[in-house]
Amino acid sequence: MGRIGISCLFPASWHFSISPVGCPRILNTNLRQIIVISILAAAVSLLYFSVVIIRNKYGRLSRDKKFQRYWARVTDIEATDTNNPNVNYGIVVDCGSSGSRIFVYCWPRHNGNPHDLLDIRQMRDKNRKPVVMKIKPGISEFATSPEKVSDYISPLLNFAAEHVPRAKHKETPLYILCTAGMRILPESQQKAILEDLLTDIPVHFDFLFSDSHAEVISGKQEGVYAWIGINFVLGRFEHIEDDDEAVVEVNIPGSESSEAIVRKRTAGILDMGGVSTQIAYEVPKTEEVAKNLLAEFNLGCDVHQTEHVYRVYVATFLGFGGNAARQRYEDKIFANTVQKNRLLGKQTGLTPDAPYLDPCLPLDIKDEIQQNGQTIYLRGTGDFDLCRETVQPFMNKTNETQTSLNGVYQPPIHFQNSEFYGFSEFYYCTEDVLRMGGDYNAAKFTKAAKDYCATKWSILRERFDRGLYASHADLHRLKYQCFKSAWMFEVFHRGFSFPVNYKNLKTALQVYDKEVQWTLGAILYRTRFLPLRDIQQEVFRASHAHWRGVSFVYNHYLFSGCFLVVLLAILLYLLRLRRIHRRNLRPGSASALWMEEGLPSQKAVGTL
Repeated sequence: MGRIGISCLFPASWHFSISPVGCPRILNTNLRQIIVISILAAAVSLLYFSVVIIRNKYGRLSRDKKFQRYWARVTDIEATDTNNPNVNYGIVVDCGSSGSRIFVYCWPRHNGNPHDLLDIRQMRDKNRKPVVMKIKPGISEFATSPEKVSDYISPLLNFAAEHVPRAKHKETPLYILCTAGMRILPESQQKAILEDLLTDIPVHFDFLFSDSHAEVISGKQEGVYAWIGINFVLGRFEHIEDDDEAVVEVNIPGSESSEAIVRKRTAGILDMGGVSTQIAYEVPKTEEVAKNLLAEFNLGCDVHQTEHVYRVYVATFLGFGGNAARQRYEDKIFANTVQKNRLLGKQTGLTPDAPYLDPCLPLDIKDEIQQNGQTIYLRGTGDFDLCRETVQPFMNKTNETQTSLNGVYQPPIHFQNSEFYGFSEFYYCTEDVLRMGGDYNAAKFTKAAKDYCATKWSILRERFDRGLYASHADLHRLKYQCFKSAWMFEVFHRGFSFPVNYKNLKTALQVYDKEVQWTLGAILYRTRFLPLRDIQQEVFRASHAHWRGVSFVYNHYLFSGCFLVVLLAILLYLLRLRRIHRRNLRPGSASALWMEEGLPSQKAVGTL
């Protein structure tokens, strides 16, 4: 048997020979087969290696994103780092009917992804408490003296100025938004109050405050802002990450030719303030709704992107808030009592000894109604069921189908697949006294309300003095809890037609330790275009960051490709050496080899 000697063009230390007899079977295989097998093995190895790298990289990114989402809920309760220059601030003043509250919000620099919203959260002071302050009375109390409004609101703005870093004041937007208390004023009085704010505030404060930053918002706007706020806190505007998340197919308005997009199912809101009540929930494009009851808006920073386009039914009911409803109820008692006394010659309510019996007040409590210099004396009987019947006519409910309060059209709600959150009076009525905030259960709520109404006022006062109720519950809350419980129950079940066995209502003040107010939705909506500035600044950096993210995988592709080329070169070189060696073994091959190299044969040399 022959031997293959490999020594040409290699260092002397690399010289070796291979005997086919002693080789394994694999080395006796045709060299072309060896090359093919090697190429296939290298390709499979390269493919496997790439899949492992990509899976580990992007799987880790997905896990990191989920972790960051839950970690963000934890950091939301940490003190705001006011020394961080990349933190931005915004201020919203909620001028309600009973008082005004200021909220300071903050957010880090936008991440550069046009599909993501600003990560807005409430600012927290050094003690990790939300930067919030409230003053009384409501701004509408200055209707006849608008020149005093700026002085009235100055304590709130001074409070915010102390918390927002001085260097950030000029770029911090300030919004003063007035609600139902101002909406009931004549337009001339509204305008006078706003003009005083727009004139005086820029003189004393450096906040970013333009003419459009102070206004009386409509009930529709308030409802939309509340809807945005709760869904933002719940993470319903984020990308879908978990398979078990509730999703829905949505056809975006104005994009009939496009396919439906799949995104998270949003939650509806119920908000009952002192003067008005709002309801808002997303409706499909196929549902016909009057324009005055429909809000179509894009929360994204790019108007050409439809990922954050929403179609929301919003209805507001002025006069259906807790305090306004009680006032309407008392006006009715007064008018009916005076009329009956006149027609029947009775003295009901004219003296404390012959009071009007009010089923909506706690048992044995005494109260008064004063109008036009005349007084009607009341005494509570604490009859919750009778109170419910008494307030039902105030719903102004019609017999038509798909209508709610005041006969307003209401699109159908898929109760089995829906989720609602109740704020303000929905929370106060269930939690402040009854201590049942959270998951709403009609049967348990009804029983607790009945028991409360039927309890003597002296016992309720004793419990109040012992601190058994919520810390912010006052005597006004205790006095009208019975009425407001009945009113809330009727508005929810009769006005909005939610079944008594509905299980998906949560009454809340805070979600994930955040106090959810419509003001959060307001600043989120009004700052929705701000990310464009950061996105434009980050385009170049973001594109390089993208390549850095994939460079690890790309470099391994390059390395593997180079390795494969070198391997093929070595195999082709060995093949050439084998061919040369076989020529040397044939008779006369030496002369042929010399001639192939362009040199005379050895015989010719010897004759010279």
